Amino acid sequence: MKKVIVLLSFVCAVLVADEFEIADKAYKAGDYQKAFKHTKIACDNGNYKGCGFLGALYDDGQGVEQNYTEASKYYKLACENKAYQGCNYLGFLYDSGQGVEQNYTEAFKYYKLACDNGEYKGCHNLGVSYENGQGTTRSYKKAIRYFKTACDNGEYRSCHNLGVLYYSGQGIRQSYTEAFKYYKLACENEVYQACYNLAMLCANGQGTKQSYSMAKEYYGKACDLGAQEGCDVFADLNQKGY
Repeated sequence: MKKVIVLLSFVCAVLVADEFEIADKAYKAGDYQKAFKHTKIACDNGNYKGCGFLGALYDDGQGVEQNYTEASKYYKLACENKAYQGCNYLGFLYDSGQGVEQNYTEAFKYYKLACDNGEYKGCHNLGVSYENGQGTTRSYKKAIRYFKTACDNGEYRSCHNLGVLYYSGQGIRQSYTEAFKYYKLACENEVYQACYNLAMLCANGQGTKQSYSMAKEYYGKACDLGAQEGCDVFADLNQKGY
């Protein structure tokens, strides 16, 4: 009997995994209603990663009417069952007051839970919480620590934020060279604010040799990524012959 129960459990696990795989393929194909249907089946049968994905569908209004309250419910279900991506997104809802009453302390709690379990978007958001003193005591040093963790693991917004702190000398010794390094890393990974700030360093000769032609290149990249101010400065430098 025990072998039969184990076999049935394995079969159920495979079927639930198949539902989530179907949902994932449907989502990538742009069929959000199908993605919602199969994600719901997966979640209802104990695939908690699926519950987190279901929360995201409610959050974005894809395949279902947007509903932040439902999003928070499924993010919480995922988070409580060790699908830690849900913790980060639940933290963001508490941060913004969508679907739940705004509460920076709760946001901080869920960001930390996500970060401590390898969800590096949570580390980025934790850094922002420390930088702004929201849900915790402001600490630039702790902000830097979490931004560095996130940056080192592919969260390039954190690399930009590190650049900002190195540039201003908040919580760390001011270094235009380090600011340049982190802005460049972020810019190369399409963080438009970093491209704009990198361009300013090039124009001012801070952390690098002064070069208006390089500044123009980075202003142009910022523009291409959607920063209107980058477009404006690019046009001005172009008019001046750089």
